[in-house]
Amino acid sequence: MTALPRVIIKPRRARPFFARHPWVFVTSIGRVQGEPEPGSEVEVVSHEGQFIGRGIHNPKSAIRVRLYRWDGGALDDAYWASSIASAVRLRHDLLGLGGPGSAYRVIASEADGLSGLTVDRYDRWLVAQFTSLALYSRRSIMISELAKLPGIEGILARPERVTAEQEGIPAQGEVLWGTAPAAPVEINENGVSYWVDLQGGQKTGFYLDQRENRRAVAAYCCGKNVLDLCCYTGGFTLNALKHGGAASVLGIDSSSTAVEVARHHATINQVSGATFESGDIFTKLEALRSEGRRFGVVICDPPKFARNPRGVEDALKGYLRLNRAALDVLEPDGVLVTCSCSGLVDRALFADVIGQVAEQSGRPIQILEQRGQAPDHPVLASCLETEYLKCFVCRVS
Repeated sequence: MTALPRVIIKPRRARPFFARHPWVFVTSIGRVQGEPEPGSEVEVVSHEGQFIGRGIHNPKSAIRVRLYRWDGGALDDAYWASSIASAVRLRHDLLGLGGPGSAYRVIASEADGLSGLTVDRYDRWLVAQFTSLALYSRRSIMISELAKLPGIEGILARPERVTAEQEGIPAQGEVLWGTAPAAPVEINENGVSYWVDLQGGQKTGFYLDQRENRRAVAAYCCGKNVLDLCCYTGGFTLNALKHGGAASVLGIDSSSTAVEVARHHATINQVSGATFESGDIFTKLEALRSEGRRFGVVICDPPKFARNPRGVEDALKGYLRLNRAALDVLEPDGVLVTCSCSGLVDRALFADVIGQVAEQSGRPIQILEQRGQAPDHPVLASCLETEYLKCFVCRVS
């Protein structure tokens, strides 16, 4: 058997990889023995020559090697099939997800040991997002195994353009298997119906990671006037009305398309009390403040503010500005629900922002709940970067 190329880690840099962190950045590599092709299998060893694991090499990526096995076994079709089966068992057997109209994450990239592949299910369709050359180059076995899931009619690819370019993989969407849906797909979450555009919506079509939080936040909304900022297609709004008994909800989003879909969702779910507007969030907040409008609950669920380490400082300033403006329209003893999906902004940094908001506003803030992503988006203990979603429920005096 031909020996694999070897990637040798710099001195005193190997510990995270022995602890099963899957990302080997170029800055941790001392040298490479052999000439691995892009997407080829390599063996990773410490500076002293001790075996660490097997991974896949990509000279175009800052993540030079993605590690998958630490037991010395090959990265063959049987291994990938076993990894996918393990991810499916978590969702079906342990979490009890599935059934007609269901929507959930089937594979959560690093959190399921499949670094570079995210797969979401929407009723009878899967949407796959390849974010690594490693797994894109092995997509045939991935698609073959995913197509075995009961009731699947099609598998679509929805690349993230910037990441695809960095990894050297195609940035165009395509049908990988079966057929694409002819219209938006109807899903049911928490007893609420949504229509999801699998080929044009954000991410893979919907923000499935907020499932549990949407229902939990509804419990704070009874009889309250609620402001839902960055409402997208109305997830928090509809739960606040249907499950929380909110008196009214004003949803605001920068996307006029998302707002039209949110209005449609309010109609098909036969809820009253929802109003949606499109426009710049900060402009809208200033107008509400000037009008003297106040709300018992304000929900802030903005898009990702930090996409790379250089953007963290600006992201923190953005969260501070948004939450400070939100308090200007929040009633005394009101509830602030504030979220961050920026993985580079960890829980401690985000909590510190809330502390700065309290200082600047002169209003005490009590954090009642610190929530995260739904359990079908698990956190890998050896890769805490997989904990990206923060959802703080706060009382503001």
